Amino acid sequence: MILPMTALLLFALARTTPGGGGVQAAPARVPAHTTPEGDGVVVSTGPIRVDAYIDFQCPFCRAFELSSGEALRAMATEGLIALVYHPMDFLDEASTNHYSSRAASASGCASDADRFSEYAQVLFANQPPEGGPGLTDEQLVELGAAVGLTEPTFARGVAEHRYIPWADHVTQRAMARGVSGTPTTLVAGVPVPANARAIATAVAAVVR
Repeated sequence: MILPMTALLLFALARTTPGGGGVQAAPARVPAHTTPEGDGVVVSTGPIRVDAYIDFQCPFCRAFELSSGEALRAMATEGLIALVYHPMDFLDEASTNHYSSRAASASGCASDADRFSEYAQVLFANQPPEGGPGLTDEQLVELGAAVGLTEPTFARGVAEHRYIPWADHVTQRAMARGVSGTPTTLVAGVPVPANARAIATAVAAVVR
C-alpha cells in the first residue's frame, strides 16, 4: 500500500522533536564517509553539492535511481558534483518489518566498506513492494555479497541493525530541512525536480 501524502505529512509531524527543541545530535555511531553533520553519505567530491534524499522502500526513489542514477554517477565520476545520499526511514510503516530503517542501516554498513553506491543500486533493483514484508536481514546480506560485500563485519552490522539510530537521525534532519517526501534533490541547497536533466541544468547554472 502506498501511503497517501496526508498520511506521510502526519507521520512527519509526529516524528518531529517534542517541544520544538530541534533535531537531536548525531548518534555516537555513524557510518564511514558521512557529512560533518552525520546525516548523509558522501559518495564523491566536487565543487557543487547535490543532495539526494531517498528511501529504499519508496517506489518513486526506485524510478529515480533507474532513470537518473547513472547520469548522477557520471557527473560524480567527472568531478562535477559532490554527491550526497541521505537514506531516510520515512516509509518504515509501509512494510510489516520496518524495512526502510533496516535497509538504510544496511546501506550504512556498506558505506563502511566503501560500497554505498553499489549497494544502493542493488537495493533498488530488488525493492520489495509496499504494504508487505520487506527483505529479511539475510536477504540484505545476500544482496551485499552480490556487490562484493563479503566480509563478516558487513553481515554482523546488518544483523545487529547497527545504524538504525543513524537512519532516524538522517530522517529527523531531513524533515527539519523541509524534506516532506522522497525522492527530494537539492543542488547547492536549492530544491530541483528529481530527474537527471533538471539536476544537470541546475549544476550548469551554478557553474555559470
